[in-house]
Amino acid sequence: MALADRWLLPDGMKELLPPVAREVELVRRRILDLYDGWGYELVMPPVAEHLESLLTGVGGDLGLQTFKVTDEVSGHMLGIRADITPQVARIDAHRLRSDGVSRLCYCGSVLHTRPVNMLASRNPMQIGAELFGHEGVDSDAEVISLMLETLLATGIKGSINLDLGHVGVFSELVKAAALTNAQIDTYIDILQRKALPELTPFVASLGVADQVGEQLCTLARLNGGEAVLDQAEQLFADQPQIQASIAHVRQVAAVVSARFPEIGFYFDLGELRGYRYHTGVVFAAYSPCFGQALAKGGRYDQIGADFGRARAATGFSTDLKTLVMLALETDPVERAAILAPASCDAGLLERIRQLRTQGERVVTQLEGAQTPSNCDRQLVKNGTEWVLEAL
Repeated sequence: MALADRWLLPDGMKELLPPVAREVELVRRRILDLYDGWGYELVMPPVAEHLESLLTGVGGDLGLQTFKVTDEVSGHMLGIRADITPQVARIDAHRLRSDGVSRLCYCGSVLHTRPVNMLASRNPMQIGAELFGHEGVDSDAEVISLMLETLLATGIKGSINLDLGHVGVFSELVKAAALTNAQIDTYIDILQRKALPELTPFVASLGVADQVGEQLCTLARLNGGEAVLDQAEQLFADQPQIQASIAHVRQVAAVVSARFPEIGFYFDLGELRGYRYHTGVVFAAYSPCFGQALAKGGRYDQIGADFGRARAATGFSTDLKTLVMLALETDPVERAAILAPASCDAGLLERIRQLRTQGERVVTQLEGAQTPSNCDRQLVKNGTEWVLEAL
């Protein structure tokens, strides 16, 4: 690398400078206090772990996104985390081992080998919450509500829309159709790309019963308002497990809507985001101000099985840096400061201490240095007292 290029960051890596970095830190504290108020305990997993641990369970699909390094101490292969959720699941299953409901939250940097979408950085600051030990409408509605509160706490402008689905619809349908793994992969690819012209000939090639074929074809179109749930109930009248999944989505939507009447809803029963990761309700929050999901999550039961303790689980995560940048209407200005002379005067030192305790920023004038541009007041001695004057 040429000397002139050494200051450049790798593609997709982003850093925060003043005063944006301070704004992100203030929002981080605010959100973690929000989680604490809901009873979620903060955990701080390490940035790197044994690769087998990071890529176990829900982390299995993260292999291509995870940087691998060799531990110089043990010689074992380590992974730099690409997602904190598997780490939190390990902590719940192996370290805490609570028999009841466990609520955990986190905030930390993760690293991706490639950006997850064209708007994402490769070093997001992931913040989120996970609820272990309960399955049902109550816990799903709780984590969705907390996700929406997170977006509101950051000051996201404009309307927020909630996208709701349930991977159980897809899982039960492909089971009824007796599709092979290769056929399932092809079907997933078609659904994710919304490649409707490819869907009919693909289903025709499967040789399934007419009713199942109709269900396979229609699933890609089951998205929109609440009428979609009515249509799905009619379409899958012969599938009690799918009926239960649809009813679950309807119940969760009703609870969240009662808590957040201003939120818009969009139902997509063919949404397979994290199909191999999730086992139940999946959800994501969107806003017209951003072309990708602001936050997303879902249910992933049996998460602790690979750690020796199966647990029901649901949770969400988001990139804190993205939320803060979207919430800022204008570039933040540097915080104003008070200029203090360099002196060992006991009265001056006590006055500086008092001001800093009150939340003021006080900087000391260094000999030969220019006055900092953000100083708008100064401490001057008036008799025996140190007082503030405009600068």
